[in-house]
Amino acid sequence: MTGDRAAKLKRTSGWFAAGREVLRAGDLLSDGAFKLYIFVCLRAERSTGRLKICHGDLVKVLRKSRRSVITYLEELRRNGVCTIRSAVNQHTGGEIEICDAFWPYERVPSGKATSDEASYADQVRRLFQARRCVNSSFSPADQKLAISFFRQGVGIEQVETALLLGCARKYIAMLNGNASGPITSLGYFQDVVDEVERLKISGDYAKYLRLRVDRFEQELPSSDATRSSHQL
Repeated sequence: MTGDRAAKLKRTSGWFAAGREVLRAGDLLSDGAFKLYIFVCLRAERSTGRLKICHGDLVKVLRKSRRSVITYLEELRRNGVCTIRSAVNQHTGGEIEICDAFWPYERVPSGKATSDEASYADQVRRLFQARRCVNSSFSPADQKLAISFFRQGVGIEQVETALLLGCARKYIAMLNGNASGPITSLGYFQDVVDEVERLKISGDYAKYLRLRVDRFEQELPSSDATRSSHQL
């Protein structure tokens, strides 16, 4: 029966596997940003989800103003759909990478982090190791997780807030005698990073957390004698 025949593509190239990732983007983005997302999807390397971009080219293709294109790119970044690496200078293009949640293809693992990824991971390492409740050499697994945050479009401010929140909770447990030991892995904060995004924690609350964590670290040496209840 003809109804049982498998549908055949008219062309075997130039198509994209539009599934639930695309549907999710469609529900999340404005029309202009979604059009840009689809443009990138159709042209990005399937193995990496990356595409070299130039604002001028996007202006021509989308038939939008430069300001509109910049607005759409920021919307993609802000919603965690893409990460964007700006051009080093006016003679080179930037790069956009679609995050895993919006990319239906399996990526080919990269053997070496890009300079932007390495710089981001180094910032995460410094923030991570700065706290007294952390005892870690920042292992290859930690490095990999930090780069994963970068590729998902997690801002360094979000990571820092998650570190502060996770450390604050750890200090409360330590000061109340309920902690078993120091934090040894960045993975300890993975769920907290998601929590910060979900709760939309403000910059003002992040400042409050920083003050609280600094205070807890000052109290920590005398924690054996401190048994009063602490809470956020």
